[in-house]
Amino acid sequence: MNSSVLAIILLGLSGLVLFLYAVSRLSLALRQVAGERMKSILDRFTKTVPMAILTGTVVTALLDSSSVVIILAIALVSAGALPFRNSLGVVLGANIGTTISSQLFAFDLGQYAVVAMLPGLLLLTWSKKRRGRTIGRALFCFGLLFFSLFLMGEAAAPLKEYRGVQAWLLKLENPVRGAGAGALLTLVIQSSSATLGMVIKLAAKGLLTLPAGIAVMLGAELGTCSDTLLATIGRGRAALKTGLFHLAFNAICITLGLLLIGPFTALVLRLAGHADVARQIAHAHVLFNVSGVLLFAPLLPLCQRLLDAWLPEPEPAAKAAATPPKPQPTLAA
Repeated sequence: MNSSVLAIILLGLSGLVLFLYAVSRLSLALRQVAGERMKSILDRFTKTVPMAILTGTVVTALLDSSSVVIILAIALVSAGALPFRNSLGVVLGANIGTTISSQLFAFDLGQYAVVAMLPGLLLLTWSKKRRGRTIGRALFCFGLLFFSLFLMGEAAAPLKEYRGVQAWLLKLENPVRGAGAGALLTLVIQSSSATLGMVIKLAAKGLLTLPAGIAVMLGAELGTCSDTLLATIGRGRAALKTGLFHLAFNAICITLGLLLIGPFTALVLRLAGHADVARQIAHAHVLFNVSGVLLFAPLLPLCQRLLDAWLPEPEPAAKAAATPPKPQPTLAA
């Protein structure tokens, strides 16, 4: 293998590994700072559909992970702390909240990563309080997130010289092929944010067109359903219905997106034609997810009835029959 190609691969993989590490540690740190509060917020502010959507959006923006918020909602539904009907709005809101990440990725902030990493490292090293160290870890990982994107962008820049790579990337303009690549990549690395980050950086380097970027983005939306479905295993029917709603919502929206990808791309160009391709893809992510939420929000009562009819809750009598009787204590002779 050519040494320059090997250097590109190693630099790109290094950036990807750092990105995945930063995302997981950032999410963990943010949950440690505000995890219990988020549980009470989800329980308290999800009584109506608009409030549930708004709460899901805000919590996802704060925790920087739609998967974490949806899995948290599934866990609360399973524990009986969150009604199934309320969780549907949280799922929709999480899909809006995750678009904030794509907007941040479109900014070229890698060269300023040290502004967050240095104070974060100082807090992590010198703070005597656990909360201070946790905040330091969150700051450090936030900066590391953008530094890793910078590394992936630097690795992608020389790919312009390789016609084979350019030809393969152009093939992703085919909606089905692009969506398949996005879904597969997201399944492998278990992070739609990483997939979208790479797409935005490739577009910023002139290697990916807007139609190809939108197609891969649609596939990443489908790939992200895998971890939420896994979270429903063994958690009861109410939790399973929440996971299935997330899958159905994404599958229907993605199908519509693929069927209407031409008009949708034209709309993005009309609304954000002055921006570069990376920013256009970020705007497309926002427009697609918000449109899907606006489409589904009025249909939530219908979705709830359909899922309840398909997977009805066990009757109380059936539950009682399934529970073995407790042994009666015997008196000692």
